[in-house]
Amino acid sequence: MTNIAKALEALFREHADPEKALPMEAYMRGQFVFLGIKTPERTALLRAFWKQHVKPKGEELLEAAEYLWQLPEREFHYIAMGLLEKYGKEALPAHIDRLERWITTHSWWDTVDFLASHLVGYQLSKYPELIDACTERWIVSENMWLRRTALLFQLRYKHHTDTERLFGYIRITKDESEFFIRKAIGWALREYAKTDAVSVHRFVKETPLSPLSKKEALKHLSGS
Repeated sequence: MTNIAKALEALFREHADPEKALPMEAYMRGQFVFLGIKTPERTALLRAFWKQHVKPKGEELLEAAEYLWQLPEREFHYIAMGLLEKYGKEALPAHIDRLERWITTHSWWDTVDFLASHLVGYQLSKYPELIDACTERWIVSENMWLRRTALLFQLRYKHHTDTERLFGYIRITKDESEFFIRKAIGWALREYAKTDAVSVHRFVKETPLSPLSKKEALKHLSGS
């Protein structure tokens, strides 16, 4: 537990708005409790806070992020992920275990998608020797959020995307009925189409995908 984390907690609890929290909780289908602090206000509070405090580094940063991640309100999870992102350049290979634990804790699309495309994506690009061991296990995991992460971790890779891996993981999961998997397939293809539209178009044409996945994949491709 760090003084910085406790100071952040106190600041955000001071600005909690129960009336605003209700529709935020409803939007997340009652999965989490909220303080009622929307993104613009949260950003402004953080900006003001960091003008008065030194951002933690190293182990202190990790302790602060973990403390905030364990709190029940969703806004603290968002702040924790922002802190963890700052740690990325310092992270050693074993940091992937922490990311996997966070993916499977407080799991919903709003945190998992950031963890997958930003933090996991960066960590695996930094240590590519981890990719096989992690993502090949995740794509067949019973945990749906780990499968979604395996589909999305290359979302920002552009021309560095391992196309064979991307298409292979989609083939493994294409027959699933789970909405979040079908959506992830379409999203991953749509994003990669910005780099290689021809390959994506050919893959979609040759591969029996769900209507949702296909629609998402071809959303911005002309002549599809």
